[in-house]
Amino acid sequence: MRNIRRVIRITIFLVLAVWLHYVLPQRDVARVISTEVIRTDFTSFNRLFYAQADTGGAEQPTRDLRLINTERVNTYLFGLIRAGRETMVYRNEDTGWIYPPYFKFDSSDLQAEAAGVISTAEPHDWVVITHYGWRIRWLTIYPNAVSISPLPEGAGPEYRPFPWVNIVIYAAMLGAVFFARAMWRQFRERTIDPLTDRVEHKVDEVNAGLAERRSRIGRWLDSWKSKPRK
Repeated sequence: MRNIRRVIRITIFLVLAVWLHYVLPQRDVARVISTEVIRTDFTSFNRLFYAQADTGGAEQPTRDLRLINTERVNTYLFGLIRAGRETMVYRNEDTGWIYPPYFKFDSSDLQAEAAGVISTAEPHDWVVITHYGWRIRWLTIYPNAVSISPLPEGAGPEYRPFPWVNIVIYAAMLGAVFFARAMWRQFRERTIDPLTDRVEHKVDEVNAGLAERRSRIGRWLDSWKSKPRK
């Protein structure tokens, strides 16, 4: 039973970790190479990784998809580990009022902003692209760009954005877990444990009563047994 509980807890933890990695904002230092709009046909699987159609538009089996083509600094572990540069393609879709809750309605404006910072000649202009999601090439899935902001003055591709938002969210979730655990332990001590003690006490009384009855019946049966002759 204990092993089953461990498996359930580990599974819940892994599912939550993967979900958070997908929906929480990530910030990449990149330079925009080009922008484009392509016609996209969605499958029943990869549609799960795309947002809705632009606010005010109708959802269709196929639709135009805005893309932002970049070269970014490849990082791991919240940007603390760097591993060269790589090409990265971001999609640019509204999220609207639904999941995930970025309340993005300005995809057209963001596309124009991306076109305005295209940098193909030296010295390159680097920007910070905030996005969520994953790039899965064999499923044609792109992360969704949320905003584009300039680097601090004098900074270059070596700049490392600090993930303040993610740290605050993780800290809040950790605090909520400890708070819920404390509430549960208090509820168990005040309500469940006394109830369990009363139930166990009643069970002990019933068992004691049954034992006493069996003892009486046993003595009564013994009284009917033939006694040895003297």
